[in-house]
Amino acid sequence: MKSVEKICVVGGVAGGAGFAARMRRLKESARIIMFEKGEYISFANCGLPYHIGNVIESRSDLIIQTPQSFAARTNIDVRTSSEVTSIDTQNRLITVTTPTETYRESYDALLLSPGSVPIRPPIPGIDHPAIFVLRTIPDMDLIRKAAQRRRNGRVVVVGGGFIGLEVAENLRHLEMSVALVEQLDQVFTPVDREMASLIHKQLILNGIELHLSDGVKAFAESGRGDGVTVSLSSGKTVDADFVVLSIGVRPDTAFLANSGIATNDRGAIIVDEHLRTNIPDIYAVGDAVEVTDFVSGIKTTMPLAGPAARQARIAADNIANIPSTYKHTQGTAICKIFDITVAVTGVNEKNALRLGIDHIKSYTFSNSHAAYYPGAQPMSIKLLFTPNHAPDAGRVIGAQIIGNRGVDKRIDVLSEAIRHRLTVNDLTDLELCYAPPFGNSKDAVNIAGCVAQNILAGLHPIVHAQEIDGRDTKTTLLLDVRTEAEHARGAIAGSVNIPLDELRSRIAELDPQKEILTYCHVGLRGYIAARILTSNGLRARNLSGGYTVYSLTRAAR
Repeated sequence: MKSVEKICVVGGVAGGAGFAARMRRLKESARIIMFEKGEYISFANCGLPYHIGNVIESRSDLIIQTPQSFAARTNIDVRTSSEVTSIDTQNRLITVTTPTETYRESYDALLLSPGSVPIRPPIPGIDHPAIFVLRTIPDMDLIRKAAQRRRNGRVVVVGGGFIGLEVAENLRHLEMSVALVEQLDQVFTPVDREMASLIHKQLILNGIELHLSDGVKAFAESGRGDGVTVSLSSGKTVDADFVVLSIGVRPDTAFLANSGIATNDRGAIIVDEHLRTNIPDIYAVGDAVEVTDFVSGIKTTMPLAGPAARQARIAADNIANIPSTYKHTQGTAICKIFDITVAVTGVNEKNALRLGIDHIKSYTFSNSHAAYYPGAQPMSIKLLFTPNHAPDAGRVIGAQIIGNRGVDKRIDVLSEAIRHRLTVNDLTDLELCYAPPFGNSKDAVNIAGCVAQNILAGLHPIVHAQEIDGRDTKTTLLLDVRTEAEHARGAIAGSVNIPLDELRSRIAELDPQKEILTYCHVGLRGYIAARILTSNGLRARNLSGGYTVYSLTRAAR
């Protein structure tokens, strides 16, 4: 690559500012100019909801670098309130518009990190002044002021993704009445519907009014002063003092029109593994680029800060003649929702089914640390892995965890398992740290691996909750091996109760001509029961995840 003396950067935050700082460390002599259309070049955008709710008390804590401090540290020409409005790739010129002038700037190399902008669909009344989005610090300031002005008021949050959930939680911290509207049948779509049922329960428990499978039809002036009336597709109306719109984002790439820089049908910039666009010496990173999903291989966009930061480093390396490649995105993410933590990595079941990815799923439930040490919390893990007939039998391809403590640690381990193409057999062999305050001698990840290993080995034939209600009662018998007290508190209709500890002495009560479908609370006792039955010549399968997953699955219908 030829020598690069002048580098222009479009956009700041994780992608642009991260690139510029790395570029300066690699090339002290280069002239680097960073253009940011807003006032802030380096801020913690993931922390914005938490300042709204006063969890992060000081606004200044969100500002990582000011333009002045960044320029002083890096010797980079930082130009805020400077929007790049077009690119002339043939003549290597960008057009920059400020509040006072429009001018053109040349470049030897160009880094695009324009990020994304919130989607505002053409819904009637969408331009009401009390409808906000949250993407920048000024957005945060507007929502925070509205919440302070309407103390103990009512707000509608439209959209149940990361930002919508975090905003809803933090407005509840301010003792506001919050209604969450989601057009789909679940919030937090990275998890599957039955796992999302746990999130729905948590939201309702904390006073969130939940409207699922119901989109917004229109916004209108409210009879309550300057508020908003939200009309839903179901015919319901919800009055609010203000609305926070959080229904997704799109790449902020309109300025690339007529530049010749290739984008996909959603406007995302197409790049190769080195983050190069189709135009020489132009690179792109962050929310605005198209990436390859690590598991499925499909092209997609994943607006996450972690990938943006890694891409920024890789793009800088390549401009500095250090060969470096971006090895795809697997969507590892985590979200705090009141008292629970939800985390995902890899592919989920609904996308595996949609894309035709052959897989097996299993459910396990473990404590965050030793049960006898105070503060242990339950953790639900859904694991996806490839079947025996696959070329890479048993490879971990996806995981979802919901719990409280220790969720982050386990999702990171499973993320690395996916990244390095480990199998469920490898999960059983992982040597993870253990002391009673932190884990168990057999960690939750080990247990997930053991259960999956037994399924693949034929030692643990399973039945899933979706198959239970439609079972043939003439050829199957549903056996609840929990205690009589547990059975009395709630059981699957038509099931027979024989507690596990009595099973060996009561096997004669079971019809040997029928397949026995065992279940317990979360699956462990059901598995033991199925082993006892098969060892005595009966046909048996265990309900994966037990009565817990069955109940979640029914709630998800």
